[in-house]
Amino acid sequence: MSTLNLNNPLADRMRPDNLDDFLGQEEIVGEKKLLREAIEKDTVPSMIFWGPPGTGKTTLASIIAKKTKSDFFRISAVSSGLKDLRELIEKAKKSEKRTILFIDEIHRWNKTQQDALLPHIESGLITLIGATTENPSFEVRGALLSRSRVFVFKQLSKESLILIIKKALKDKERGLGELKIKMDRKSIDFLCSLSNGDARTGLNILEYAASSSNNITIELIKEAAQKTSLIYDKNGEEHYNIISALHKSMRGSDANASLYWLSRLIEGGEDPLFIARRLVRFASEDVGLANSRALEQAVAAYNACHFIGYPECNVILAQAVTYMAKCKKSNELYVAYEKAANDVRKNGNLPVPLHLRNATSKLMDDIGYGKGYKYSPQYGYKEKQEYLPEKLKNKKYLKD
Repeated sequence: MSTLNLNNPLADRMRPDNLDDFLGQEEIVGEKKLLREAIEKDTVPSMIFWGPPGTGKTTLASIIAKKTKSDFFRISAVSSGLKDLRELIEKAKKSEKRTILFIDEIHRWNKTQQDALLPHIESGLITLIGATTENPSFEVRGALLSRSRVFVFKQLSKESLILIIKKALKDKERGLGELKIKMDRKSIDFLCSLSNGDARTGLNILEYAASSSNNITIELIKEAAQKTSLIYDKNGEEHYNIISALHKSMRGSDANASLYWLSRLIEGGEDPLFIARRLVRFASEDVGLANSRALEQAVAAYNACHFIGYPECNVILAQAVTYMAKCKKSNELYVAYEKAANDVRKNGNLPVPLHLRNATSKLMDDIGYGKGYKYSPQYGYKEKQEYLPEKLKNKKYLKD
């Protein structure tokens, strides 16, 4: 007997029940793929599902829950903690079946919580399925990650989204079929483009639009969406992807691409001071000695953003980004510093030459601190004097 609740959101009702209806992640669960076979044989390993929102991570976990003969428990890392985990472990110990635990947003669990789970995965008591929008390399404990298979979920293709939307429009039991919605191909295409690879976003907009009219047009979709949904999570991996795209576009002297990625940050609600700080770094790392005024521009932009904030500071950031993109570039400083830092890491705490040390006591003076030091201005900066440790004598980091 179906337990479907028609009061649930459309996106929840339209979750597929089987792998044949699961769209968009064929590289993971397509025909003859290892994970598909593991699910069908009920031999799933501990896994981490990593990918953007609305790409099927929770849905695939739900399919596994229906297919498996194991005890299946689902918790959210946002609202659950150690107490909930301990209760589930006790249930697992008493069960004769294998226990699969699905943890949504596992990246939100701290070190202590993740560590508490580890021994039970190692012993085989718990099989973990974790879902995260964050890069697990940064957010999931290394020991936990090493005992799990990571499956990367991609944004859904437009073709997959179109199939999902069409099915929701036709399905009379779970979808909107009884409403006899009219929606032409251009409107469906627009909705799928607006959804940006996120099935949940597309179905949510569709449901809201359908609550207003059974004739869904592009204008109605715009109204339902209220504002184009830009996939930008200020705390997520996409945040770093876009920052990286901005940095590389400026480095490549592509001012147009730089402005685009800047606008993605700004329209996504990024803190203007965060952007400005990245520009300050860029001014020295990538422009550096080729144009020393770039740092002045970046610092001025930071101060201006601090003074006036959004929305007025958007054009200030645009000015600074365009300036950086059009500047001549030199990474000599960056490379030189890395060489020097590598020598520090390689050689440890090499002693400061005695002639460069200050003699602040008689003992230091007797030992020879400062002895033989030549005051540069007195020699017209032409004195021959070694400033590096003996082991690095005559080492060059910068071009002459």
